[in-house]
Amino acid sequence: MSQTQTLDVGLEGLDALSGVDALCLFVAEDDRPLPSSAGYVDWRLCGALSRVLQGGFFTGVKDDWLLLPSDGKLTVPRIFVVGLGSRKRLDAAALGEALAGAAKVLSRAKVESVALEVPQGSSLSDSARAEAYQRQFLPAFKGGRVSLLADKGLVGSLSSRKG
Repeated sequence: MSQTQTLDVGLEGLDALSGVDALCLFVAEDDRPLPSSAGYVDWRLCGALSRVLQGGFFTGVKDDWLLLPSDGKLTVPRIFVVGLGSRKRLDAAALGEALAGAAKVLSRAKVESVALEVPQGSSLSDSARAEAYQRQFLPAFKGGRVSLLADKGLVGSLSSRKG
């Protein structure tokens, strides 16, 4: 089973990543401007993710995938971007599917350690997000280490689920 480390969402959390093979971002088709970790990463990449979105090569629709190099602008060499579909319609089932799919792709890519943020949606509680991460992502991810970029609500829900 993967070992999990929790870091704050933001530039400090991204800068604190060390020894991580890949970063996994979740972007919805209606995410403009890019929220949370995707926005911070785009900032560090000088708008590279926004340019890909504007060009239409990757749009964030469900099952849309993108692999970007960080070009040394982050400590993480590879960035996997997963399309979520509509964030407004993101529910627990869709989140679980996205997390399980991401875990499988990351495992096939031989990612040993990954950093990710569990996406939020308007109808998703922190406990539903924690449950999807623990039941859908962790069992499917074959790597050894996960750095979770998490907000306080998710951290609290993960802590209460351990007991």
